[in-house]
Amino acid sequence: MKIAIQGEPGSFSYEAAQRMLPGCNIVPCARSIEVFDRAERGSVAAAVIPIENSLAGSVSEHFDLLLARKIFIEREFRLRIVHNLIAPAGVKRGDLRRAYSHPVALEQCRDFFRRNPKIEPTPFYDTAGSVKHVIHNELRDSAGIASAQAAKVYGGRILAAGIEDDKRNLTRFFLIRKTRRIMPGANKTSIAFSVKNTPGALFKALAVFALRDISLSKIESRPLRGRPWEYVFYADFVRGYDEAARNALRHLSEVADLVKVLGIYPAA
Repeated sequence: MKIAIQGEPGSFSYEAAQRMLPGCNIVPCARSIEVFDRAERGSVAAAVIPIENSLAGSVSEHFDLLLARKIFIEREFRLRIVHNLIAPAGVKRGDLRRAYSHPVALEQCRDFFRRNPKIEPTPFYDTAGSVKHVIHNELRDSAGIASAQAAKVYGGRILAAGIEDDKRNLTRFFLIRKTRRIMPGANKTSIAFSVKNTPGALFKALAVFALRDISLSKIESRPLRGRPWEYVFYADFVRGYDEAARNALRHLSEVADLVKVLGIYPAA
């Protein structure tokens, strides 16, 4: 089974895909849009994407792509994230002037950079890709920030382990497919919806869940593309595809401009 990810072998998405689907054939992609293109075209069976980190927050680009594409969330998975400072053999910590990694990973290591002001955080397209970059180019003043697996894959040396700000650092991943499939035991739903900019519109939208004792576990807003100063809300609620959930979604469609079910899946 081919599974697309954004990132290189040794990335956290790579590890998440291995753990969600043992034995799968992972297809690394440089950009997130390529991951969604492959999944939507059907050139891969599915894709694994990070959607939210407990320290850095949501991956906004992936929320936008979930709304725009014909893709359905089938599963979620939570991975403990441990960031390591990885450099070529022979490079010492005092030699470093910059550390490359994905912007979300850099955001999770702010305390490390505060304590080490001579090391400049430098955005890169991927965590494992940053290690590959510094090792293959033999950069003597640079390191990558990535998983311990990345150090093994590319032959790097870990100069500092566990440099994330909080040890309760978790990333939530989605398994997404082109086809809609609801797994047995599905008890969580992700949706996107928008409302008119009128008094009480959001209250009415949220009331459809409160009236049925359905708990929202997450809600946030994002700008609605092509409609300046209008917003789409992304929400998760703790219910599968039962009668109460179906009635809530029907009711929501009556008071909202847009409603899209992004996925119905077992909670991690």
